[in-house]
Amino acid sequence: MPLIPYADPEKMPEDARTMLERLPRPLNVFRMWANAGSSFVAGIRHGNAILSKQKLSALRRELIILAVGRIEGGIYEFAQHIPIALAVGCRDDQIAALETARFTDKAFDEAEKAMLRLVREVVLDVKARAETVEAAKAFFDAQEIVEIIWTTGFYMTIARLTETTGIEVDAVRVPSFEKLR
Repeated sequence: MPLIPYADPEKMPEDARTMLERLPRPLNVFRMWANAGSSFVAGIRHGNAILSKQKLSALRRELIILAVGRIEGGIYEFAQHIPIALAVGCRDDQIAALETARFTDKAFDEAEKAMLRLVREVVLDVKARAETVEAAKAFFDAQEIVEIIWTTGFYMTIARLTETTGIEVDAVRVPSFEKLR
């Protein structure tokens, strides 16, 4: 049971209600987020841009989302993105490595390790070290680095929403872990 109720469609602004109704699956995160009707529509569009319009590959995007979920203790987001990650080519060993917070595991290539180091520092320290950004630049251009940072921040927000409000996980497989310190 979430700590605050899911949005009541009857009390939502028309554009937010329409957006919620158009979603292919009315996941609990969307039902909760719709409580903030004024930002819901723009936020969904922004999330869709991250999921479908970035230069960054879908596989790497999902590694970022899983890493953020793991670092933040975002059980909901991690669980929801396991099937998406698998569908875009993430391997079971990569998901297992992230679930157990092994960000430098042999499951990842050097580009993925550099990306995950950047993600980890952005989440934990806000500002990644210059040498971490330089290491990422060996594999990613400016657009991709900004997309890595932006995706990280967006999913940090989602993790905070889902964990603070106690949203019930929609997924079948629910991992068990806590926020990294």
